[in-house]
Amino acid sequence: MIPTPADGALAAFGSSLTAITLAELGDKTFFMALILAARHRPRWVFIGSFAALAAVTLISLGLGYGLRELLPTAVMLWLATVLFLGFGLRLLLTAQRMSTDSTTEEAAEAEETVNLAESRAPVRTPEQVIREAFALVFLAELGDRTQFTTIFLATAPAFTFAGLLAGTLLGHALVTWLAVGAGRWIGGRLNERLLYRLSGGLFLVFGLFSLRQALG
Repeated sequence: MIPTPADGALAAFGSSLTAITLAELGDKTFFMALILAARHRPRWVFIGSFAALAAVTLISLGLGYGLRELLPTAVMLWLATVLFLGFGLRLLLTAQRMSTDSTTEEAAEAEETVNLAESRAPVRTPEQVIREAFALVFLAELGDRTQFTTIFLATAPAFTFAGLLAGTLLGHALVTWLAVGAGRWIGGRLNERLLYRLSGGLFLVFGLFSLRQALG
């Protein structure tokens, strides 16, 4: 059976939703939203944080799709295979070396960043909270594993832009909502090593799928 555009959109949506949710849970930006929501109104923190994540998502998808325009489909299939398999192995190796208190380290680093930002000037109004959340999350997301996840997903020729955009934004919205709404409860129960292993395994599956397509 020949894959249809609807199949590509559905595969892109499900893959990006799963990958982004796993990558973002317990990430530095997750803890930033959690800490900010404990100090300010969660609604304004959500708006600023999600806007930043949406902006980085558009940049990342643009980079991935830019590669698609520059390279032939056959080359993109092999590139996607290498990126997925390489990133999956890297995540699994990172999980293997990860200490049991890595989640605490992410939370401490996020709190230090927020404290430094708020020590410079008081943040009181909704506009100030939104701007602060946007700036902190945007800068933290650049070069983060979630951004690389989005770029790599966008290089896969089988995935449509609409499906990737919808799945990625929904994943970010879900995790940000959890961070500002139930972050304290969830944050203490996250197993960062398990999340890395699940993410790594998922990327290996993506890589094998891309390899199958590349081999025809």
